[in-house]
Amino acid sequence: MAKSQNILRNFTIAGALAAAAVAALGSTATSAPNYDGLWSVVIITERGTCDRAYRYPVRISRGSVLNAGESPVTITGRVAGNGSLTVTVSHGNQRATGFGRLNGGNGTGSWTGGECSGVWQAERRGV
Repeated sequence: MAKSQNILRNFTIAGALAAAAVAALGSTATSAPNYDGLWSVVIITERGTCDRAYRYPVRISRGSVLNAGESPVTITGRVAGNGSLTVTVSHGNQRATGFGRLNGGNGTGSWTGGECSGVWQAERRGV
């Protein structure tokens, strides 16, 4: 009888450890910031002959950055759980790449493309 009690106890302990591990994974995943939603991004040129500023509506969905407006540009990129991001904006053969970080409802970073470069600022506008 003692042997079957040991097996039952070991099985119970293993089950409790597995449940604790699943709970820990679940709480880590759900505590990560969620940046999904609609954002307004201003791109400001600081160097080069590009237009002084552009504004784009951007949607973040499951960490993917997408064009949310009617502009003919293609916007692609990813946001990490810590808010760091990389974005590419392209139109025809022109392309610019941006790097930065989102924090709550705001974000900042830098960009470069061709002979131009500058900074960008983002503000969350909705879900």
